[in-house]
Amino acid sequence: MAETVSTRPARGRRGELFAEQCPSREVFKHVTSLWGVLALVALQGGTMRFSELRRRVGGVSEKMLAQTLQVLEADGFVDRKAYPVVPPHVEYSLTALGRTVAERVAALADCVETTLPQVMRHRQRQLQA
Repeated sequence: MAETVSTRPARGRRGELFAEQCPSREVFKHVTSLWGVLALVALQGGTMRFSELRRRVGGVSEKMLAQTLQVLEADGFVDRKAYPVVPPHVEYSLTALGRTVAERVAALADCVETTLPQVMRHRQRQLQA
């Protein structure tokens, strides 16, 4: 009897991400880009209108935020709801999948923020060397 090999990696198993053609690389790029991280973390606070999200994610252009939200929506992490009113009213929220990913991305962001003083000290030492 032939043994069936699953194409889905076992929980905790890594390796496919290292393959050049792995499709997870594209998704990984989306959720770990600066604007992707900030949008996912911001949306953990709940549903937001585009303008509210743009204010929350300081420094992002309207175009870049729109592109970021489009790819996060295409990946299934963000839900976009447009209301047929004038002026346009669009709301963004995390899907169940998006909440899972946002939780992990937020943990990375928390790690970066809590280790920032150490990073800054290291940078300063490198400049003085």
